Amino acid sequence: MLHTHDPAMLAKAETLVEALPYLQRYAGKTFVVKYGGHAMGDPELARDFAEDVVLLKAVGINPVVVHGGGPQIGAMLKKLGVESRFVDGLRVTDKATAEIAEMVLCGSINKELVGWIAGAGGKALGISGKDGGLVTAQKVRRTAKDPDSNIEQAIDLGFVGEPVSIDTAIIETASAAGMIPVIAPIAPGLDGETYNINADTMAGAIAAALGAARLFLLTDVAGVLDKDKQLLTDLTPADIQRLQADGTIQGGMIPKLETCIHAVEAGCEAAVVLDGRVPHAMLIEVFTARGAGTLIRA
Repeated sequence: MLHTHDPAMLAKAETLVEALPYLQRYAGKTFVVKYGGHAMGDPELARDFAEDVVLLKAVGINPVVVHGGGPQIGAMLKKLGVESRFVDGLRVTDKATAEIAEMVLCGSINKELVGWIAGAGGKALGISGKDGGLVTAQKVRRTAKDPDSNIEQAIDLGFVGEPVSIDTAIIETASAAGMIPVIAPIAPGLDGETYNINADTMAGAIAAALGAARLFLLTDVAGVLDKDKQLLTDLTPADIQRLQADGTIQGGMIPKLETCIHAVEAGCEAAVVLDGRVPHAMLIEVFTARGAGTLIRA
């Protein structure tokens, strides 16, 4: 006698089968995930994120997490009464601010994420760019035009850096041992100072150095939208240039996409801008034909 099965169970099995070609394609590959934005402050979303990362590891993919922490740093500076100055939307990081940023990023946020991953049944290793010589930074040099004289002036952002060299040994060792590296965007400079690095920039540089199959930038928007607010699912660097020129892409999305372009031109297979507020967005993006965000490839 044939048993009629529960349709929900059948749907579950079909979902797993739909995921099969993707599981086969990505087995043994590395995914670098930049985690930040509002998804960080929501325990429900943090739990979903941790489950996604643990599931990726369980099916033979090597996830590497890089996290930010702008809002948390801002809150701690306020609590400690440290004033912040911004130039062109970038925080000027003096010595006191740099020390607090390191404390918040490497201390509370990093270990909280390690804890979420442990809670989902994974083994995470919380590190920063300082550990195992992972990242060496240099001071970011920025210039701005003086609106009156139109003369280029150098802006000093203090202890804000960018990666100049990356030694992936500690990541590869941890991944091979079954661990999920969770990386805080802090790194030493050749001058011995400690630098705060933008988390998107850090994730892009690490994805390139690892030759990752994917760089995921989890953000607070659905992805890259066209003029009619529809999601653009696939973009090349040329498309991005065109959309920037006609004003479709603007504001905070510009540096994110620049990070994606740098990463794919330097050895990462593809980058994805993804909505971190959507539960399990990463799994939808990786294991379904439709995907969930904007994919950028060279």
